[in-house]
Amino acid sequence: MNANARNLPEKGNYISFATRKRSGEWVATPVWFAPDQGHYYLFSAGDAGKVKRLRNFSESRIAPCTMSGTVTGEWTDTRAFVLDSPADQTLALRALRRKYGLQMLTADFFSRLTGKMARRAYIRVEPR
Repeated sequence: MNANARNLPEKGNYISFATRKRSGEWVATPVWFAPDQGHYYLFSAGDAGKVKRLRNFSESRIAPCTMSGTVTGEWTDTRAFVLDSPADQTLALRALRRKYGLQMLTADFFSRLTGKMARRAYIRVEPR
């Protein structure tokens, strides 16, 4: 595990989740996250750039951040995977609902209304 593992975010509403482009450049995005059994679960639009990049490279990193993406702590090296199995997706959604409660249920409600729920991708982030 990385030396920054003790600095992993457990609280707060957002982490900056960075994935690599083919060029090696990092692209960071503030996202909701839910820690669960040593992993972090995130969700995103299935056609988002971060999801496409993860299909090529599992290398990623996370850091605590504000809603606008201003990093407030140390980066931690991670590996991240798009969850394809319904069981894994359900585990991720449960963790997110447990953490965000009514906020997540509201997001889910509007995602269902707009058809985005069916196109959502869930991601598991594993600290290294």
